[in-house]
Amino acid sequence: MDIPIASLIAAIVLSGAYLAGGLLGRSEASEQFWARRRYISAAAGISVAYIFVDVLPELELQRKAVVGAAGSEETLFAEQGIYLLALLSFVVMYGLQHMVLVTRGSRQGAIAAGRVDLSYLVQLGGYLAYSALIGYLLVDRVERGVLAVVAYTFAMAVHFLIVDHSLSEEHDRSYGSRGRWLLATAVLVGWCVAVFVPLSEVVVARLFALLAGGVVITSLRAELPDDRVGRFWPFCLGSLVFAAFLMLA
Repeated sequence: MDIPIASLIAAIVLSGAYLAGGLLGRSEASEQFWARRRYISAAAGISVAYIFVDVLPELELQRKAVVGAAGSEETLFAEQGIYLLALLSFVVMYGLQHMVLVTRGSRQGAIAAGRVDLSYLVQLGGYLAYSALIGYLLVDRVERGVLAVVAYTFAMAVHFLIVDHSLSEEHDRSYGSRGRWLLATAVLVGWCVAVFVPLSEVVVARLFALLAGGVVITSLRAELPDDRVGRFWPFCLGSLVFAAFLMLA
């Protein structure tokens, strides 16, 4: 079996993004880097541009592939199936984020008492599956050309940096280096599954729908400005520049 070297390099880059996030969070200078928010806002712009310019049009193509594979059979909700999967992913990821927010007070007490933070474990499990999915879909991006995999790798690497920062900020000691290494490993595991256990085009289409929903909610929650002061112009610049790149690619 020929191992796609380009996708392996991309998988290593994505996996390394989580580890790089750990390095960025160890110094006072890096804390000031994140605190400025302009970098987070720019990263949000990149992720949102990728969603609207590349992911959503791709979803429509994937929907046609799924409907075409169904043939003349009467498949329940065949037309809406892809979007329902995207919605399901959106709701699940939102539920994980909501659970963490509403249990913040009780979690802090549990951590202080030395008890296991169950909500963190559940959220980490969700991000493990999410990271593995992104790693899996790398192989599909490589088959679509060099520019496709470069755009995907760059957008998801930036995405992982901010996800790592968000998890570290929310869970601090619970997340630590162990959670970061688990997420980095999950990316490589997803890539290995794609290489050695390739799935059908229809299954890949459905996985892509799950990715779309996850990227949307994670971008909105972890990257877009919330109760903190956001930076509109870096966000705007990041989205416009990356959108232009995707349009020209």
